[in-house]
Amino acid sequence: MDYKAAGLYTLDEALETVGFGKFQGFVLGYAGLGWFAEAMEIMILSFIGQAVKSEWQLSSGQESLLSTIVFAGMLLGANTWGLLSDNYGRRKGFLTISMVTFGAGLLSTFSPNYLTLVVLRGLVGFGLGGSSVFLSWFLEFIPASNRGMWMVVFSTFWTFGSIFEATLAWIVMPRLNWRWVLAFSAVPSFALLILYGVAPESPRYLCMKGNTSDALRILEKIASVNQTKLPPGVLVSGRSNDKDEESAPSENTAPLLPSLSKSTTQSKSGFSSFFMLFSSKLIRTTLLLWVLFFGDSFSYYGIILLTSKLSSGQSTCFPSLQSNINPQDDGLYLNAFITSMAAILVDRVGRKQSMAIMFGLAFIFLTPLLIQQPAVLTTCLLFGARMNAMGTFTVASIYSPELYPTSVRTTGAGVASAIGRIGGMVCPLVAVGLVNECHQTAAVALFLVAIVVSIVCIQLFPYDTKGRELSDT
Repeated sequence: MDYKAAGLYTLDEALETVGFGKFQGFVLGYAGLGWFAEAMEIMILSFIGQAVKSEWQLSSGQESLLSTIVFAGMLLGANTWGLLSDNYGRRKGFLTISMVTFGAGLLSTFSPNYLTLVVLRGLVGFGLGGSSVFLSWFLEFIPASNRGMWMVVFSTFWTFGSIFEATLAWIVMPRLNWRWVLAFSAVPSFALLILYGVAPESPRYLCMKGNTSDALRILEKIASVNQTKLPPGVLVSGRSNDKDEESAPSENTAPLLPSLSKSTTQSKSGFSSFFMLFSSKLIRTTLLLWVLFFGDSFSYYGIILLTSKLSSGQSTCFPSLQSNINPQDDGLYLNAFITSMAAILVDRVGRKQSMAIMFGLAFIFLTPLLIQQPAVLTTCLLFGARMNAMGTFTVASIYSPELYPTSVRTTGAGVASAIGRIGGMVCPLVAVGLVNECHQTAAVALFLVAIVVSIVCIQLFPYDTKGRELSDT
């Protein structure tokens, strides 16, 4: 069907016409703040774990549980928020996410004992599981022609959140205590609640639901703020490549929209959006993403915790490392600050090959650590490995929602992210437990295996999403 000749235009054509302007800049800032908050809350235990352990006389296992429980919460949250967002809207999704994250984060500041802190950090993790909702929401406002570039810009909010948390801990911990770090780290989630009233619903989600009149109002506002104009004609919910729809009468477009809305709503009732991930057209993508996210998360968070243990001198197995960094100084904070900033320098071009290249570089940096290395070389190798692991994690987070249609986008990306959380839950037991028991070689070998498996999965994905329009159905 020739939409232009019929006086019609699609959402993708509208977004291309209005371009990326001030309106999308606000959407970028709001969604980015969600990722900024998540990075802070995840990184926080890298800095306060030792202080909590000392204050409450915790074992290494209890210290590891503080990290593991966050990922357990994220595992549950990633599934929950994706289903909520796909069925009831992106705005309802991130409103609830922000309320849970801020409430539990603030309350954890006043934890009277270890058990209370574990429960509250688990609830924080449950809220943090909704990061894919923020990413998908922003993704759905961007023109296809420059989507990759702006998604890379969006991903830097994670890096800035990590840097800010390292700086916050560096300043606050020596002067106050770990409770103040928890309190300050909850502020970004509070800001999300304050700004919620001016955050618009995704016009792509509204079109998918058949609410084209609401989608049109948002598009008109985007055009007004960006000082551009929408294409001439009437907005339709989207293109379809299905032959039956192509044969539908073009002169009667009004009934088509409610029909699409009805069928989509019926197909997505309850938990059916989850089961759609295993349809014949999506099951390959779904399973490959699961393996990729597990391996990516396992290796990335493992390198973070391995860096903390080796560079802080907490291990009794490597005295040469301990002699260079006093456990009581700011070396851990400074090291995390520098390695987080390195992620900004990663040049991510495309999807599949950029992930494969950066995974390969991470493999190269980690391999020498199979045996003990001098302190300076160990720090440099961990620096390089973490920089590249961060790059692959970022690109994978961009790639996953692009692979799914709008009707299951946040569910698919959320479940893939949840599988990654399992890797995050396991890696503290490996990085902390094995290094404490002088098994650095075994820990590093596991990270290398995870990287190799991830590279194989990347090559098996059917296509790259660079420059492709998002699918709605």
